[in-house]
Amino acid sequence: MPSDHPSESFASLFEQQGENRPGRRLHVGDRLDVTVVRLGKSAVFVELDGKRQGFFEATELLDDSGQLTVAVGDRITGHIVEMHEAQGMFRLARSMGKTHGVEGLEQARAAGLPVEGKVVGVNKGGFEVEVGGIRAFCPLGQIDARFVQDPSTFIGQTLSFLVRDVKDNGKSVTLSRRALLEREAQESFAKIAEKIVPGATLEGTVTSVRDFGAFVDLGGVEGMIPRSEIGHDRHVAVGDVLQPGERVEVLVRDVKEAPAPEAGRGRGRPGPALKITLSLKALMANPWDDLALDEGQVLAGRVVRVQPFGAFVQLSPGVDGLLHVSETSGRTPPAEGEELLVVVKKLDREAKKVSLGLAPEGAEAGSRVTLAVQPAPRGTLAIHSIVEGVVEKVEPFGLFVQVDGTTGRAGRGLVPNAETGMPRGTDMRKAFPEGTRVTVKVLETGEGKLRLSIKGAKDAEERAQFEEARARNQGNQSFGSIGDLMKKAAEARQNKKKR
Repeated sequence: MPSDHPSESFASLFEQQGENRPGRRLHVGDRLDVTVVRLGKSAVFVELDGKRQGFFEATELLDDSGQLTVAVGDRITGHIVEMHEAQGMFRLARSMGKTHGVEGLEQARAAGLPVEGKVVGVNKGGFEVEVGGIRAFCPLGQIDARFVQDPSTFIGQTLSFLVRDVKDNGKSVTLSRRALLEREAQESFAKIAEKIVPGATLEGTVTSVRDFGAFVDLGGVEGMIPRSEIGHDRHVAVGDVLQPGERVEVLVRDVKEAPAPEAGRGRGRPGPALKITLSLKALMANPWDDLALDEGQVLAGRVVRVQPFGAFVQLSPGVDGLLHVSETSGRTPPAEGEELLVVVKKLDREAKKVSLGLAPEGAEAGSRVTLAVQPAPRGTLAIHSIVEGVVEKVEPFGLFVQVDGTTGRAGRGLVPNAETGMPRGTDMRKAFPEGTRVTVKVLETGEGKLRLSIKGAKDAEERAQFEEARARNQGNQSFGSIGDLMKKAAEARQNKKKR
């Protein structure tokens, strides 16, 4: 086995690694994907092509804290920067580092090797960069893959660049850092692309936090966690959960091709245009799974959202209940942030919905009260009867209404869109938001089916008004048809306006 002693030469270390059989012809500047086979104190040894081995100087592969960033078995990319094939010595590097002279720049340009340069100045067109004692130029739009708000922040930084052009014996040298960043992003994407599929669990680093979500670097490819996927508690701000630089485990929700950026707007982060939707919530325990909640239970809650039809009260993180407006009649409506004692009146675990009422006077959190509502079997809902209920769910095809005095599916009926009395194309979620009280007519009560009609209830009410009016006008006077009655009512209104 090779020794790690720093005084031993690299040539002797390679001799101990085994015979390097000749393979394809290699050249300085060749770019190779290699496998790490051994870690030394001053070098990291890699397998080039199954026949020959090379090495990276260990300092090339250290992080900011001085720790190696690779392990045995890892695949890494490097360039041959020095070779003595007869001795079996191939030195690789991530870049050419500090080049010396025009020849070094020409070699780096031809091989596509990055070079190190220090940004020493900025002018209207771009940046002045010193590379191995030679003054080079990097255009403003080539210093980064993102829009640069303040170019002066780059002054004094030592960065890696690709050499784009060398002219007039080094008097005119053009560099690009953006091209290097985009190339590295493409390489990173190629390595991780097969892992980024819906349902996959990945690790990443939070790069930025916004009100609408957080961006996560998955290893050269960026995805976003929408606010709705941060956690089960929808009332917590994104910044209270995640911070830039934090390592997170996420589930891939969706991967789509993103539209190409508009001209002049830049590409943002380099790499393929993909829209990757991630989720933290999907990897968390569902608060409903072990929820200790029963009907009649008294709880302390906080109002988190107020709507015209009622207030949503948070009972525990990720679990809200609806206190319908009818439950607070005769008192000041609850305000957002207000603490309340409430009682669970109805619990639907399947639909993840809780209906609440105000706790009776003297009740304490954790106690139980007897509910006055008595369930009524569906059989008591006679066809053509008029009943009241609450809209519990809005679907594309109609409304689900829970009839008063019933619980569960036995009293939950469907009002088809055609039976709402609203014009075709109406947004039912706006016309009948969840929690809206409605009067309905029972159309059908067959086994496992309860059909209701809002329009039918209105028609029945108008018919009843007509019958009442006709009864008042009974006698010698001939009443006529409904049309006659409506005509007379219209004439009466016209005469009233004239007066």
